[in-house]
Parts: sequence; structure tokens; C-alpha cells
Amino acid sequence: MSRIFITGSTDGLGLAAARTLMKEGHDVVLHARSRERASAIAETSAAALGLVIGDLASATETRSIAEQVNAIGRMNAVIHNAGIYLERSRGETPDGHAKTLAVNVLAPYLLTAWITRPDRLVYLTSGMHRSGSSALDDIDWKKRPWNASQAYSESKLYIATLAAAVARHWPDVLSNAVDPGWVPTKMGGAGAPDDLEMGHLTQTWLATSDAEAAKVSGGYWYHRQRREAAEVTDTGFQDALVRRLAGLTGVRLFEEGG
Repeated sequence: MSRIFITGSTDGLGLAAARTLMKEGHDVVLHARSRERASAIAETSAAALGLVIGDLASATETRSIAEQVNAIGRMNAVIHNAGIYLERSRGETPDGHAKTLAVNVLAPYLLTAWITRPDRLVYLTSGMHRSGSSALDDIDWKKRPWNASQAYSESKLYIATLAAAVARHWPDVLSNAVDPGWVPTKMGGAGAPDDLEMGHLTQTWLATSDAEAAKVSGGYWYHRQRREAAEVTDTGFQDALVRRLAGLTGVRLFEEGG
């Protein structure tokens, strides 16, 4: 039995992963953005180990989420599932960041730093990461005209790269990125063609399985198959990104390269 924390677990892939893990006998800590969102999963949360509440768009609330999780106890795995898709505008978080960057990248970066280090980390990315730019001078979209699709693609490139950087810097942790595919969730839309079940079962497998195939680190996964992601494994890009995220958040993740 493992103890797993899942961000964004009130609907979609996060909720499906939580229910699967609980059915398998694992202890799951759920996360909701607000108490209103939490009320929608009252039945599931009643059977969970815990429920933490906080908005990932805010660094202060993200810190509170980490503190709530740490108060429950050390997790065996953390699944960074939460994310937002096509925002109509850059937005402005309480910390002055673009909302897509804050929720999809800065929050998981901060949680990785603040939550007591688990045995396994799983970060959700997307095949759209291939359209992301490796230029890091304006990742917060303060100079460029807003482009929602490009901002999302870049955020998914960054989160997959972060997963690979964690795998390199923390050899005692199994850190992997998962592309769930274009699945029929609220984010993906009802007409999405990919397999919803495989979308979340890859996450749960990497978080808990004792199979040798799952006990690896630094992988980019799609439906339990490893895929190549050359830009993600570029160590120079990894270090440059981590330095940039440290500069934006004021939080250093690694002793070196951060």
C-alpha cells in the first residue's frame, strides 16, 4: 500500500487516478482548488486519506497546500496532475505571473521543493510540448502578444523537462513525465480520440507499480510506453530552465543548476 498525493483531483484524469488507486487499496490525498470544488467529490473524499485545498495560481496557497500535505505525513508518490488549458488572456496571478505558467509549471516546481521528498514523482505533460519554444527569455509572457496555445505548449515542454531534471539531480527518486494523450475530459473535450482509461492508468502505474518496467526514472511516457523527447533530455536546457524557475519563484530546487 502506498500513500499518494494527486493535484487537481476533483475531476478528469486526477479524479479517475484517485478512484483507481483507492480501489487498489492505496491511501490517497486529494486536492481541490476551493471548498466549492471539494464539495463535488464529497463521496470520494470521505474514503480518502485526506483532502487539501488551495489555488495553484497563488504561491501563498501553493505553500499552504504543501504544508497541508506534509502535516498528513510523507507521501510515497506525488502525481502533479493539475493544469489549465487555453486561457483567453495572460491573466495576472497574485504574484504577477501568467496564469498558465503559474498553474502548469511554477506550482509543481514549488510543490516539488516544498513537499517532503517522496519515492516517486509523476508530472503530466502533453504531446503539444513539441510545439513549445526552448527560448526562456519571456516564459512569463510579459513581452510577447498572448498566444494561449503556444503558452500551453511551452508549459508542457517545461514540466516534462522539469521531470527529467529532477530524475538527474535526485537519483533516489523515480521522476517521470506522462503524456496522457488527447482524452475526453472537460479539458480535452467530448470528441477527444484517445483512451481515457490508459490516460490515467499510466500515472497510477508509475506511482505505485513494483513491475521493473515502472521502476525507472527520467522517462517520457505515453500509454505505458516510453517515447523519445530529445529536447526534454537536453541537460543544458534543463539547467537553464531550472535557473529561470528559481529566479521567478525565489525558490531554489537543487544545490547545483538551480
